[in-house]
Amino acid sequence: NAGTEADVYISVYGERGDTGSRQLLRSQKPKKFLKGQTDIFAVEAVHLGVLYKIVIGHNGLGSGNGWFLDKVVIKDPITDLDYTFLCHRWLDQGQDDGKIARELTVTDASSFPGRQELELKREETWAAEKWKFQEGNTLQFYNRLTHGFICLSPDSRVDALGDKKNKYGKVYFMWLYA
Repeated sequence: NAGTEADVYISVYGERGDTGSRQLLRSQKPKKFLKGQTDIFAVEAVHLGVLYKIVIGHNGLGSGNGWFLDKVVIKDPITDLDYTFLCHRWLDQGQDDGKIARELTVTDASSFPGRQELELKREETWAAEKWKFQEGNTLQFYNRLTHGFICLSPDSRVDALGDKKNKYGKVYFMWLYA
């Protein structure tokens, strides 16, 4: 009873976006999601770059819908890299923690060569931008749709009316697009 007859869905996330929720429809096996079986699916999507997580689950419908998932391996046909997402848990409302969906991150850093590069870019961006959030600075956000400002003051007040006069000395503009 480790297989499922429920509809199984997956969302794949990479550095360039995600696939959105996709139902896994056609396995290379005549019957999919059976105990001890490896199913292979083709999922068409734009190239997502380096993959870092997936969300996989089922709709909980059908008799015996609980499912024990060992792992998911995604092969990127462009880079020829394999991304492994270990689960080794139940997706079952009556087993384990009762969840029928799981968020899984890539397990092997060697299969995610861009991880350190992405983390370095994040750190560099924060190092370049964190001065805006130092004590004493006032931030004004301009909304092009309403042509108004939202002001975040050093004393934690928020002025949504958007007084365009700055009584704190420094104002840093960030453009918000609605």
